[in-house]
Amino acid sequence: MSFHGESQPGAVPTPPETEGFRFNHSMLRVKDPERALAFYSGVLGMQVMRRLDFAEMNFSLYFLAHVDDASRVPEDVEARTAWTFSQTGILELTHNWGTENEEDFAYHDGNAEPQGFGHICISVPNLEAAQAWFDAHDVTFVKRADQGKMKDVVFIKDPDGYWIEIVQADRMAAKGD
Repeated sequence: MSFHGESQPGAVPTPPETEGFRFNHSMLRVKDPERALAFYSGVLGMQVMRRLDFAEMNFSLYFLAHVDDASRVPEDVEARTAWTFSQTGILELTHNWGTENEEDFAYHDGNAEPQGFGHICISVPNLEAAQAWFDAHDVTFVKRADQGKMKDVVFIKDPDGYWIEIVQADRMAAKGD
């Protein structure tokens, strides 16, 4: 017997017409792409898969991912673009040109009132090592693994103030009821 999802109020059986649908990416708006890319690549280990510029609308999109097998990523730009949009777990950073020059400019992080968007999550192989890595790179913590009611879960902030949950998968197995 194969898994068909937990039974929850409002959840219905997966319609056959949705076969092949996949979650591709989430988007965060960033003030300064250079700062954001330094954080997501240098601190979180993501690679830029593709940058798309839209000059007529004054914005750029940066698609980032953790790549398990770089040899599978096409070198050809058009093929890599199509490949990027066929993956799962991609992060899109959107930069509206000029925001990096506005001193007081900031996006709503989703956690301040009124709350909305909450966070993205990165799974790591060793939570303590990741926490030490973040300390070494002066990352802002919202919550460390030993703080709060939910232990073994870390929350950090990116340069734009967005929250990022950091988990170690095997430590999550017994969470919840």
